[in-house]
Amino acid sequence: MKLYAAGQSGSKRSALLLGIALCTFAAPGLAQAQEEAQPAAPQDQAEPVEGEGNEIVITATKREKTLQDTPVAVSVTTASTIERAQIRDITDLSSVVPSLKVSQNQSQAATSYAVRGFGTSGNNLGLEPSVAVFVDGVYRSRAISQISDLPEIQRVEVLRGPQSTLFGKNASAGVISIVTREPSYNFGGSVEGSYGNYNAAVVKGYITGGLTDTIAASISAGYNRRDGYLTNAFNGDDMNNRNRWFARGQLRFDPTDNLKVRLIADYDKIDEKCCGVVNLRPSAATGAVRLVGGQVNSYLTPFDDVVYSDVVPTSKVRNWGLSGQIDYTMGPLTLTSITAYRDTKIDAAQDVDFTSAALASGANIGHAKIHTFTQELRIASNLEGPVNFLLGGYYFNEKLNTADQIVYGKDFRPYVSLLIQGATGGALNANSVEALIGAPANTFWQSGQGFFNQMHQKDEAWSVFGNVDLKPIEDLTITLGGNYTHDAKDVSSNSRSTDLFSAVPLPAAFAALKPIQFLPPFLNFPNAVESGKTRDGKWTYNARVAYKINRGLNVYASYATGFKASSFNLSRDSRPTAADLATIIANGGGLPNLAAGSRFAAPEESTVYEAGIKGNWGLASANLTVFKQSIKNFQTNTFTGTGFLFGNAEKQSTFGIEFDGRVNPTRELTLSLAMTYLDPKYDSFKNSPWGDISGQHVLSVSKLSASFGAQWDKELGNSDHVIARGDFNYTAPAQVEQGLLNFGSTAANLAIARPFRSETRDLNASLTWAMHNGLELTVWGRNLLDYRSITDIFDSVAQAGSISGYINQPRTYGVAAKFKF
Repeated sequence: MKLYAAGQSGSKRSALLLGIALCTFAAPGLAQAQEEAQPAAPQDQAEPVEGEGNEIVITATKREKTLQDTPVAVSVTTASTIERAQIRDITDLSSVVPSLKVSQNQSQAATSYAVRGFGTSGNNLGLEPSVAVFVDGVYRSRAISQISDLPEIQRVEVLRGPQSTLFGKNASAGVISIVTREPSYNFGGSVEGSYGNYNAAVVKGYITGGLTDTIAASISAGYNRRDGYLTNAFNGDDMNNRNRWFARGQLRFDPTDNLKVRLIADYDKIDEKCCGVVNLRPSAATGAVRLVGGQVNSYLTPFDDVVYSDVVPTSKVRNWGLSGQIDYTMGPLTLTSITAYRDTKIDAAQDVDFTSAALASGANIGHAKIHTFTQELRIASNLEGPVNFLLGGYYFNEKLNTADQIVYGKDFRPYVSLLIQGATGGALNANSVEALIGAPANTFWQSGQGFFNQMHQKDEAWSVFGNVDLKPIEDLTITLGGNYTHDAKDVSSNSRSTDLFSAVPLPAAFAALKPIQFLPPFLNFPNAVESGKTRDGKWTYNARVAYKINRGLNVYASYATGFKASSFNLSRDSRPTAADLATIIANGGGLPNLAAGSRFAAPEESTVYEAGIKGNWGLASANLTVFKQSIKNFQTNTFTGTGFLFGNAEKQSTFGIEFDGRVNPTRELTLSLAMTYLDPKYDSFKNSPWGDISGQHVLSVSKLSASFGAQWDKELGNSDHVIARGDFNYTAPAQVEQGLLNFGSTAANLAIARPFRSETRDLNASLTWAMHNGLELTVWGRNLLDYRSITDIFDSVAQAGSISGYINQPRTYGVAAKFKF
């Protein structure tokens, strides 16, 4: 176990990258030798899959093609891998896809995804993701819309790099496309159960079959519960638990050979206690917490899995949706329509100060409702000649209502009184400040005072897109594509602060008390100066050249751009810009202690230059990608200890190399390797929270990530199988955050974050006995090395000089049984 890990040396990274190249170019000879020596490796005997390696059929370009023939950087995880690796949700998926990173901090609503180091913080519903999530072609506008357990999966595709040309808004960094299994006309299904440590219990069921000759249906459902791995020493409760379930039904109509209709209804619910926070560095403010009766964990032993909180952190999420897809074939043309409606509800409450003192409670995302309607219409050709095309249009309409609050508790006034004494050398306290200001006794810092935030956002967007494939010669394909997206947002607020002290204009003599004016008055909008509206429109493009060298080797080079529309700050920290504030004050509309900030972040524009080679030699396959990717106006959301700074990094870029490969040394054995090397930096970030950090590396992105996998599938004499699978997920040490904000100078704020580093060393394994009658018995484990690390840090709330953070999940293990029929 390590708290902080040393960095990966440049020589080691170079050696690993050299190994990648050797594997890539050695694979053809190895595969050829194996092909001569033995027959092709079998597919998974327990459950049919869509081929192996580069023969998997995917829809990354909205056309069905094998991975080998798709000239796009995409990672594919099959149903077989998901089952054997005990992957329950997208968070687990990152253990086999090195370019994908998933973080979950304050609550499930704060889940966020990053691809190639580019991703958006999820702790503000107004900040839309840079990585778009699609489930069966339906866009999920927030990560919270798909964090529940995965349903009956066919495959998961992670498209790396800007995908706006085909996938529209909010795909400036990548796409996660989840494809579920369609209903089958053959009767079948499965039922499974699992039990593990922390009283983890999972049950799932799936059934499918034909209702008539032209109608098939399927139903799936699952329940997942687990005790929390953190203990709240304040009340003995457990935290970071699991308590979630889902249900999903599908109908498939095939009235003619040319027409297929697929209808899907789904519902899922989460009711959990998340997420626990540990103290990593105490301060004088921590002493004040203890003086008013509160406690925090020992910063020396953060992995004892003990936290202190006087508030039960509830995190409730409810999702449901309806979708319909129609595919109609007219000779060489296929018309596709996807219509969907989704509804999300969030209810959350957290301990704002993350101590057992009753200082404050609330949530950054407390209560929210999201209603989303989408419609996609496209037509694709399958012509025999040298030209094929895809044309389409997309419509998006979403209404979002969010409300949250911060409410002071009974210990807040005595706590603030101690802070005042510390700031004034003991000269003042809460009572004397009220007397000097002329306020009645017990006016300020009272229980029940706080901030109450309400925001409403309407987002309407549409886009038109198209791709054309040109084949001037047999093995050469030139692809040109374009997309125009228009996005219109209208936002209004109805927020108020009842923190009376924060509304007092302090004279210069009281400057030391300025930091404890935590919740100043809020200027609602629209107002005479601020319209509360954004109107964005942007063309994005892609150009690609792909060449098939021979039956087993393809190369491609591409250029693509991406776009993400403006994002509004829907938190209590939404404030007018400096220019707007000056106009507001000049017009007499200012409020006491109203400071400048930002209402919204400007649109993101991404660009990628990419070259790749894909090889498939039967018993082995390998893909190598080299890219240079950048995002202008990358949207940022930085926590300050009392609120969030919303803004844009003028330009952030990364050079990267990605490799993934598979080889079957024997009939029974499959080895896999996936690696990602990233060298990210801020080309220009002049107005960062830490000042001008232009030219500096993005220290919170690991430079090297890798996943090593092995599966041994041994057929027994009675047609049973013994299947052993293991994978090791590694990320090189990297700073958890670029810096913090409450340690005085810029240099100190950057330096204080350096010792806090995160590293991943997850060993996962399973052993399955798959019987010929459909019964499977499995023993499994995740993070078997019990490697613990810090996943994020932040300035402790209203506790200057203190640092808090989140830690990863400990070792989990269990047994499972599944019956397929």
